[in-house]
This record gives sequence, C-alpha cells and structure tokens, in this order.
Amino acid sequence: MADLWAGLSQAFWLVLTFDAELMEISARSLQVTLGALIIACMIAMPLAALLAVRRFRLRRAVIAVLNALMGLPPVVVGLIVYVMLSRSGPFGVLGLLFTPTAMVIAQVIIIVPLIASIAHQSLRDLWQEYHDLLISMNVTQWQKMRTLLWDARRALLTAALAGFGRAIGEVGAIMIVGGNIDQATRVLTTAIALETGRGDFALALALGFVLIGLAVTVNLAMHWLSRTEREGRW
Repeated sequence: MADLWAGLSQAFWLVLTFDAELMEISARSLQVTLGALIIACMIAMPLAALLAVRRFRLRRAVIAVLNALMGLPPVVVGLIVYVMLSRSGPFGVLGLLFTPTAMVIAQVIIIVPLIASIAHQSLRDLWQEYHDLLISMNVTQWQKMRTLLWDARRALLTAALAGFGRAIGEVGAIMIVGGNIDQATRVLTTAIALETGRGDFALALALGFVLIGLAVTVNLAMHWLSRTEREGRW
C-alpha cells in the first residue's frame, strides 16, 4: 500500500511540474490523434452524407461493411498497414514505417468506419425530414449533402468525439506501425504499456492521468460547443 501511495504522489508531482518527458509524449499523442481525426472526418462525414441522400445498388452493402468494420481489431489494422509500408510492401519506398505518419494512417483506418456509421445514422434521420423540401427546391446532390452536414453539425461533433476517444486510447496498431521509439513515435498509450512493463508505475500513472485528462477535456469542450450553439439558436 505504501508503494502505491508513493507512486501516486510521484505521478501527481510529475503532472504538476510539467515533466519534460511527460509533456513531450503527451504532445506527440495529441498531434497524432488530432491529425488522424481531421483526416478521418474529411473522409467519413461526406461519405455518410452521400449514403444518406443517394440511392445506388451497393448502398446497403456499403453501410453493412462500415458497420462491420467498426469492430475491426486494431492489431489487424496495424498488421495490414505494417505489411503495406514495410520494405517489401507496395509503399515501402516511401519510408513511412515507424513514423508518426504511419500511426496516423492506422488510426484513420480504425476510426473512419466508426465516425461514418454514427454520422450516417444522424444524417439519415435528418434526410427524412428534409427530403421533400430539398427535392422540391431542385438542388444538386452536393447542395443536399452540404445542407445535411451543416444542420447536423452537433450530431457530427458527437461522431467526431467518438472517433477521438477510439483513437487516443489505441495501443495495438500504433505499437506495430510506430515501434514505440523514444522521442519519435512514443505516445501516451504505448508509453504506459512500456513503463508498466519496466515497473515505473509513477510515470505510467502520470501518463494515465494525462490521457484521462485529455479525454475529459475534449468531452467538456464538445459539450460547451453544443450548449453554446443551442443557446445561440434561442
């Protein structure tokens, strides 16, 4: 019990004093996750809007695949990206393996189906309300999608938040493609796994506190944005 309290107190001290190693790992983790989130949203949200407004032969199959990919094991994604980016793979010449870029690619693949599926559910319900109006106005397909994306922006924030939560807590895929290299690809989750294995529970706990803090901060920010928008409408 004494060791536990000693570890907790040391962890709090590392956080309060803005330990250099802790801040470096936290900044890299946030950079990688936000980069992946922005790219994933740029792919997933237009795709969700397209699936909501357009009817085509394979539409139901695409939706089913997206829903199925939500449960795709991250380590499998990491393995696939590793093979594609390795020297013997088709993109090995780019030299992206064991770089933050490879980690971003893996996270994008993991969270695109999640964001697209959640966004599609919201946009589909909104499309049922807007369908007759937008059809009568004879607007283009892109204008329909843009209208849905704008009016459903609060719901899309929730989808983005879900993607952020999935990405920031990911460890398996980014461990494989990033290699957990010190001062290069080490992020919060991989560092926690490493320091726990080493027995440095103080640093592992400090990293865990930062990880929880980031998740809570993003949740509060999303809640504040949603409330601000709602009050602005009133």
